[in-house]
Amino acid sequence: MKIFRNVALILLIVLALFIIVIGVYFNINLSPMDKDSDKLIMVVIPSGTSTKGIGEILEEEGLIRNAHFFSIYAKIYKINDLKASTYELSPSMNLEEIIDVLQKGNSYNPDAISITFQEGINMRKIASIIADKTNNSEEDVFNKLSDQDYLDRVIASYWFLSEDIKNSNIYYSLEGYLYPDTYFLENKDASVEDIFKLMLDQTDKVLTPLRSKIEEKDITVHELLTLASIVEIEGVTTEDRQNIASVFYNRLNSNMSLGSDVTTYYAFKIEMNERDLRTDEINTYNPYNTRGPQMEGKLPVGPVSNPSIDSIEAVLEHKDTDYLYFVADKNRKVYFTKTYAEHLAKIQELKDEGAWLEW
Repeated sequence: MKIFRNVALILLIVLALFIIVIGVYFNINLSPMDKDSDKLIMVVIPSGTSTKGIGEILEEEGLIRNAHFFSIYAKIYKINDLKASTYELSPSMNLEEIIDVLQKGNSYNPDAISITFQEGINMRKIASIIADKTNNSEEDVFNKLSDQDYLDRVIASYWFLSEDIKNSNIYYSLEGYLYPDTYFLENKDASVEDIFKLMLDQTDKVLTPLRSKIEEKDITVHELLTLASIVEIEGVTTEDRQNIASVFYNRLNSNMSLGSDVTTYYAFKIEMNERDLRTDEINTYNPYNTRGPQMEGKLPVGPVSNPSIDSIEAVLEHKDTDYLYFVADKNRKVYFTKTYAEHLAKIQELKDEGAWLEW
């Protein structure tokens, strides 16, 4: 009996080790080749390719470790519906994700492009990106923005657009209304109107769930996006943006000017990191310049950037504070104060600490 027990124990140990080895083998072969990779590899699966052949192609392209394991896995799980096509796959995908893509198939378009618009960029930057990524010029973009027939059509098509965008003082009619995101186009020949439609459709998706909140806030969409466009550039975190929105509301309710450098830079078409503002620019009236004269209790004539959902919601759900001033240091940390004296003291403190931002 003792010998039998020893043999049984040895067999159990061997079986346990075998199971562990098999488990490790499976985990290794199921895992991504490089989970941190952002590379895309074009893979062509010809019509009629066997499961074994597909595994060999994937191994050769560096997307899986072992073509033989791929075949075994497909046989165990009865995977026999992998589709021939051209795919873009990444080494960051695990085996199950790759198989899922191959089972679904696709209509891969080698001419397709993606185009990304970062949150907070203005229309000049959008025009530059479109000109760089597609066969349109910056002039094509600006011409579309001043096309009155086009503006009438989009106003009629989207609930959030109004005659406000046709104000003659506005530089770019759709500034603030083109939602910043990544968009996919069939090819570089996509028209400016096609690109704008994608962006306006996304704005519709973002704003529609907020429609009742906007109505409750007793604010127009144009006013909302104008405030959000400033908040977007002035703040980074959600909390900072909610407090900045509070400052702006408090200043408007106190018939003070917003006093935002962001609007002055935009008014004179100067990029934020280009240089400091001049005194004559700050003191010149412009319907965008909230540091200039005649702007007490007023918003700029329109948005100065294209804001994210975070900034839009920050305006709708701003903090309830007594703050009237804020300033950011060179690391974009924001400090809030209630009086002008406190504001000046904070600026001096930042300068003394070497934290003041200077161009």
